Amino acid sequence: MKVFNLQCSALHRFEGWFASEEDYASQVEHGLLECPLCADKTVQKLPSAPRINLGASEAPVAAPKSDGQQALVAGDAAQALQAAWLQMARQIVSQTEDVGPRFAEEARKIHYGESEERGIRGQASREETEALLEEGIAVLPLPLPEGLKGPLQ
Repeated sequence: MKVFNLQCSALHRFEGWFASEEDYASQVEHGLLECPLCADKTVQKLPSAPRINLGASEAPVAAPKSDGQQALVAGDAAQALQAAWLQMARQIVSQTEDVGPRFAEEARKIHYGESEERGIRGQASREETEALLEEGIAVLPLPLPEGLKGPLQ
């Protein structure tokens, strides 16, 4: 099993697990690899060092603060933000019904009491979204990566 640190063109960093280097290359070539945050398919492998676990672990030694250290902290904050966004997106997917392209129609039915009240998600054009908002129907555009829309392995 190969674990790679990956990054999309929007600079979102994430981890990918592959059966082999060839598996990674094949997925990139066929456009199967995408960023879990923005669904960008322009993904590159970042340099990484192997980690060998030889047994006992030692507490990390604190490095002196420098400009590089502050950049690392900013990177940690970005990773924490990405993780929080993914957790929120997974929660939305698990607690809503996907009505697909019928979103605008179904949102109106719920708003006007023609259908049971429940959380829904789906696709709507910009014009449909603006019309819903003008009618006083609360909607929130939220792009979800394709990987979150189906069952997770």
